Amino acid sequence: MPSQPDLRPPRLGRARDWLIGLTLLIGLLIAVEHRVGWQALIAPWRTLSPWLLAGAFALTAVSYALRGLRVYEYFGPLVAGRFVAVLRLSVLHNTANNLLPMRTGEVVFPWLMRRWFGHGFLASGASLLWIRVMDLHCLVLAALVVLWLRLPGWWWPGLGSLWLALVPLGLAIRQSGWVAQLPPGRVRRVLLFLLDAAPADTWLLARLYLWTILSWGTKLLAFALVLGHFVDAALWQRLAGVLGAELSSVLPFHGIAGAGSYELTGMAAMVPLGIDVGAALAGAVNLHLFLLGATLLLGGGALLLPVGQGVAPAGSERDRTPDDRG
Repeated sequence: MPSQPDLRPPRLGRARDWLIGLTLLIGLLIAVEHRVGWQALIAPWRTLSPWLLAGAFALTAVSYALRGLRVYEYFGPLVAGRFVAVLRLSVLHNTANNLLPMRTGEVVFPWLMRRWFGHGFLASGASLLWIRVMDLHCLVLAALVVLWLRLPGWWWPGLGSLWLALVPLGLAIRQSGWVAQLPPGRVRRVLLFLLDAAPADTWLLARLYLWTILSWGTKLLAFALVLGHFVDAALWQRLAGVLGAELSSVLPFHGIAGAGSYELTGMAAMVPLGIDVGAALAGAVNLHLFLLGATLLLGGGALLLPVGQGVAPAGSERDRTPDDRG
């Protein structure tokens, strides 16, 4: 019989994580004041079109909704009929990721899945791992699009097609049953446990990847529009900067609210493309301010969404490996 969901709040990082995050934040504050000046940095906000701001925020909200739809599709019967609760979970998870240091926000996802849907903490974490793999795969595809915009040529669509082909190839490998043929042991149990959490249906995987592409597409477009107000650069340069900044989400180091790490990766993408260091820094910081504003608004709105009541299906509490479950 499934155990009761753990209602205790997750541990949101160690003192070392917060110390590193605080160091990155202080370093960013000093760098901005020294290189640009805070007054000069925020001055362009006065001329930002409210229509552009509203449009970018709407696109960001759509991106969050599509992420919620992806989670809803991923877990299927476990969350059936409770999309609003899933949307709340997804938005709060993204909010925690954007605000907490050193990737500690990731723990919110399995904790809420266990609390609201009775799904095992480790099983939810394994599912989140596959979601992150889809995110990373999609970001690489977006990078190929940026390169194609920079230097059009037939080889970029060709590389993109080969990259996309890895998705059905991965599914075929997952369905081949090769892991079950491995000798019994810890490695086999862990691999089976991870594969057990991966999408196994072709059409399900296709839908999940579609929501991934659409969610990232709307977000990248929104952020490129905002960045264009602060940095005089071509679309492909702005998209490269946004991609660089967003890739900070996969780095092992992450400042408080992403401060420092977000700007560093954004600048690392823009400066080699010919954008001045000061302009790249100012653009990355202002883009980050937009992200934080949208995060707080959407996260606050998510708290108003009802969780509802639901009974976890029998056997949904899955934190044991397939071998252990017999």
